[in-house]
Amino acid sequence: MTCSSNTTSIARPAPARRLAAGLLAVIGLLALAVPAVASGDGRALVEPARAAARSAVARGDGVTAEVRLREAIRQGAPADAVRAQLAEAMLLQGDRREARKVLDSGAFTPDSAALGWRTRGQLELVEGNLNGAAAAFDQSVRLNPRDGMLWVLVARMRFVSGQQAGADWAADQALAVDPANVRALEMKGLMVRERYGLAASLPWFEAGLKRASSDRSLLGEYAATLGDLGRYRAMLTVCRKLEEVDPGNPRGYLLQAVLAARAGKTALARAIMLKTGTKLRDVPAAILLNGVLEYRAGNINLAVEQFDRLLRFQPDNSQAQAMLARALARQGNDEQVVERFEDIARRPGASPYITALVARSLEESGERDRAAPFLQRAVLGADAPFVPLSVASPVDVLAAQYNDNPRSADTVVPYVRGLLAAGQGAGALTVAARFRTSNPGSAETWLIEGDVRLMGGDANGALGDYARAASIRLTEPVLRRLVATMRATGQDESADRALAAYINQNPNSVQAARMLGDAYARTGDWARANEMLSALRIRRQGGATLLADLAIVQLRSGDAAGAQRDAAAAYTAQPASPRTSRAYAMILRAQDGSSNLAGELFAKSAMLAAPVQHLATARSIADPSGADAD
Repeated sequence: MTCSSNTTSIARPAPARRLAAGLLAVIGLLALAVPAVASGDGRALVEPARAAARSAVARGDGVTAEVRLREAIRQGAPADAVRAQLAEAMLLQGDRREARKVLDSGAFTPDSAALGWRTRGQLELVEGNLNGAAAAFDQSVRLNPRDGMLWVLVARMRFVSGQQAGADWAADQALAVDPANVRALEMKGLMVRERYGLAASLPWFEAGLKRASSDRSLLGEYAATLGDLGRYRAMLTVCRKLEEVDPGNPRGYLLQAVLAARAGKTALARAIMLKTGTKLRDVPAAILLNGVLEYRAGNINLAVEQFDRLLRFQPDNSQAQAMLARALARQGNDEQVVERFEDIARRPGASPYITALVARSLEESGERDRAAPFLQRAVLGADAPFVPLSVASPVDVLAAQYNDNPRSADTVVPYVRGLLAAGQGAGALTVAARFRTSNPGSAETWLIEGDVRLMGGDANGALGDYARAASIRLTEPVLRRLVATMRATGQDESADRALAAYINQNPNSVQAARMLGDAYARTGDWARANEMLSALRIRRQGGATLLADLAIVQLRSGDAAGAQRDAAAAYTAQPASPRTSRAYAMILRAQDGSSNLAGELFAKSAMLAAPVQHLATARSIADPSGADAD
């Protein structure tokens, strides 16, 4: 994905503008050295200083705002009267320490208290203190519920805390009080992108750009969304606009580097990334891209460093997991592959690629028996049964941790897993339902409850939970559960419609396209199945199993040459997979009913589908020099 966004970020001036503003600040401070005479008690200075500061903040110029406010204080303006705006100016500059010092040095006047509390909430939000942010925003809302920017910040806070439905509602509130607020339009676009998909979010970003065509943040979100939709020419046009209004903007470079990398132009992508310097050092998308580029360039040690660092930021990032496992295997570091990824490979739905790498590394370490179940799952290419994940701690320890913080997924999820593993399904459902009740606006809470219901045999109840999750935030994990449960309850047409709607909004979703292509094939709609899977083949997405499935679809569609080509390619890539062996056998048998090779491949497929006793095939599945980390 290219459209990862930091919803808690504060717009800061571009380097050139900050330099100019810094010079103005120096000049302003020199002017302050000249004694000034206060006008009366200094209150007459307040409103002109406030007006100047508001204008500067609207331009993103926190330095000029600071200079004007400090000058007013020097000339005798009451500090409390401008405290809120001064803290806002410091926060706009990124100086959180000084912003907090200003806020803690006194009180607010009644007419500035709403802004003061908003600014304090914003500071707490940036520093990750969500409870402090919520308390401050509550105070600000009480004083001024008609502040559009306040509702934008509330939306950001709720989104970061996992309250997606509440975040969407807050974005609507922002637009209700200030329909022309570009930050509110941007926030609504982000919410729509999360809830409905990429294409649906475009009108919101476009509406914002109609009001502020040079807004850097809007341009960045718009370009990223276009890129994820595969509209690369339009994305480049927007990136050029971003470069024009903000020379050296790192996000524009990142998007262009991603595009170059997708086109296989590794050297160009690396050259573009060099232009970002250290500005994107802690941005997950940039870390992942740098790791991929280092891997492609043969710098495996550097690639391992990048992927390992990304996983410290995002432990559940599946792309980073696959790439780190691949890089460690390329190094021959089997011990690390097993240590880092054995538990991950045990999970339901684990990547066959990671599972095969773990099997290969165990085999290389001489642990053939331990490797056998991993290899079997890898060559079958099928998900494991839906079972609770293993937990390292006893249930009583997990219960104590849960009781200390019953509203956090970090304690709820392990406790639910522990209860399920201990056979306490009713207790697990009680905990999951309580968690959902405490935060009904979070998609994750509905997913947890749905999973528990499904494992308890209540497919209809699980479907209701998954549908609620999808109405809040429709991601691929939600989609997978929703579609599988629809099919389990006999609602195949609804499942197909859900997949088609998701692909319409997210046309580059490999998983959704595979699922819909398989659905068309099951119903004998070979033409549409061929169209869906061929599109993935053209984009080089899906690996050997895609080619095997596509070959069968092509055979049924009457494209014998295409079926022969793709079945052979699939078998060559994964000769130890029963899926590729069977597909190749079917194509050969269709061409020549007496083919000896077809018979041998059918027998091989049956043997591979049985429990695996010998592991020599692991290398052919998990060869890190040639396989794709799908």
